[in-house]
Amino acid sequence: MNIADIATREYLEVDVGTRMGKVRSSFENGNPKGIIVTDDGAYEGVISERKVLQSHVEDDAKVAALIKPSRAAPAPTVDRDEGVRETARILIEGNTKIAPVFEHDDLWGVITDDAILEAVIDNLDAIDVADVYTEEPITLAEDDGIGKAINHLREHGISRLPVLNENGYLTGMVTTHDIADFAIRENERMTQGDRVGDNERMLDVPVYDIMNSPVETTSLETSVRGAIETMLEFDYAGLAVTGDDDRTVVGVITKTDVLRALTYTEEEQMDVQITNISQLGTLSRADIVERIESVADKYAKMQVHHAHVRFHEHKEKLRGQPLIRCQIRLRTNKGQVAGSGEGYGADSAFRIALDKLERNVLELKGIQSDEEYRGQLLRKLNEL
Repeated sequence: MNIADIATREYLEVDVGTRMGKVRSSFENGNPKGIIVTDDGAYEGVISERKVLQSHVEDDAKVAALIKPSRAAPAPTVDRDEGVRETARILIEGNTKIAPVFEHDDLWGVITDDAILEAVIDNLDAIDVADVYTEEPITLAEDDGIGKAINHLREHGISRLPVLNENGYLTGMVTTHDIADFAIRENERMTQGDRVGDNERMLDVPVYDIMNSPVETTSLETSVRGAIETMLEFDYAGLAVTGDDDRTVVGVITKTDVLRALTYTEEEQMDVQITNISQLGTLSRADIVERIESVADKYAKMQVHHAHVRFHEHKEKLRGQPLIRCQIRLRTNKGQVAGSGEGYGADSAFRIALDKLERNVLELKGIQSDEEYRGQLLRKLNEL
């Protein structure tokens, strides 16, 4: 299956000279997956709501202020005849929910994560939420401030945070869209003279005041198809995964998790997914694969089926090297295992995260019994 029949020519486009205030209003009013940015008709990049939220660009600034600094990073693009599996990989590695589709070097349309998932939904009965969800989610307490929520979203590169009450039970969910919507409404209410003080108070507003409640949830035993149908019905990007009591959060499943499953292969070589690949610097994909394999090979009974490596660049620098956070998550026949770390430059951050990963692998070793990875998942998805 290729994306020729599921890409669309209907998309929102802005020029690099457009005011950021107008872009923020577009996200508030239309809730698009992303906005295509052009410069005199030529494709420049994609703006997501998360990217707008994470930026400190004022409303009067031009879109170019958000796009130009990242010009060194290749913008994700897709050929109209590309396959579903590779397109899913492009969206994940570009950390985006939308990508431009080109035909003979001309911008033809866009492809979204929803379009891919809707096209393959019949195949998703083969797997359960337990096969693809992310364990140990980052959470908030009800009285945590919005500032803390923003820091978590930035640091971990995620889009949603379950909110727990004092007993540790799920009571709500906060997303990047909730925070952006709140910030836009508050900024429109403020006068210019009050803005500095009010902005500081905004960050102290408890997440309880803006969270979604009650929360749509799913269970480990639910089919991925069922979870995706719920997300598409309510226009959610993810769901909280709860345990047997339906109140304790054990993980989160997102559309990105499912897209990542579409990239799994049965090849002998480890399947490695890298998010924000543009931040690698001198570190190569081959280096990453080799060093992860060196850890996995020390523990023969642990079979790694998929590795996800994510880099996130902070503004802080030392001797020209940016501070980077690296997160490594392995999906193995013994369950999920992860490690993270920060360092100046991708190589340093990756090395620290890999050391933490190996310590966690040692802890995992012998605790859980072997279980065969579900080949049905791979065989079913390989038919796409």
